[in-house]
Amino acid sequence: MRKIITLALIASALAVSACNTISGIGRDVEAVGGAVTSGAEEAKN
Repeated sequence: MRKIITLALIASALAVSACNTISGIGRDVEAVGGAVTSGAEEAKN
């Protein structure tokens, strides 16, 4: 029973850290997209 609880806790920790990593990647991609959009607007004008 302890092994199952330990494995569940480890799996939960990995899942939470993976979500934070993916969230960070999403913010980075969003920032790059904003920079590209700004550059395109400046080039258009």
